[in-house]
Amino acid sequence: MAWLRSALYAVFLLVTVIPFALGSVLWSPLPLSWRYRLTVGWPRLAVWGARFIVGIRWQIKGWENLPDKPVVILSKHQSAWETMFLIAWMPRELCFVYKRELHWVPFFGWGLALLKMISINRKKGSDSFEQVVAQGREKLAAGRWMIMFPEGTRIAPGKAGKYKSGGARVAVRTGAWVVPIAHNAGECWPRNAFVKRPGVITVSIGPAINSEGLTADALNRQVEAWIEGEMRVLNPERYKDGRPSERPSPR
Repeated sequence: MAWLRSALYAVFLLVTVIPFALGSVLWSPLPLSWRYRLTVGWPRLAVWGARFIVGIRWQIKGWENLPDKPVVILSKHQSAWETMFLIAWMPRELCFVYKRELHWVPFFGWGLALLKMISINRKKGSDSFEQVVAQGREKLAAGRWMIMFPEGTRIAPGKAGKYKSGGARVAVRTGAWVVPIAHNAGECWPRNAFVKRPGVITVSIGPAINSEGLTADALNRQVEAWIEGEMRVLNPERYKDGRPSERPSPR
């Protein structure tokens, strides 16, 4: 049954992404804020589709921690689910950092290019970070938020990758606050797995951290400590030193 639901969901994603991608080209003359709201309708639809077809529900913990300030979100990365959920549910427009070559991916890349996020030319080597800082400062000044995954790649539940300091460095350079986010999306949507499992994903938003007066390394250590500590709250069974915690009711 799980395989059948996952197959139906894969068809659902394919059938819905094509008209949204074509629509993103048609509404490209509209103001950016309109294009953003229309385009992120697809990841929102994808999240709802996962709920009704596969049975993946969610709950949010710590919503009150989101400040009304320039923010760099640094999130745990376990699956594709959180990339869709965060861009669709955060109260500000989000800007991902990604390699410019993604713009050439049919349908997905076209819509991405029109959202004016932070695309970098990796061939420029060390200069690519300066591209992120320059574009990030511009996006933050316009009221948008940045989102980065400090582990760099999707990590299986119960494990932690090396936390790279790039996101913290951007926050220090731009003066933005940092919001750490932990979640256990990999429990329902495993990395590189076709079969998705029904269940409840908890997205836990940590207290905002003021980057002023901190070094990037110190800030990065705070982010890692909070996220990995919270992972032990969300899924204590995955960790020998985990501790149970009362959870909010699922949505």
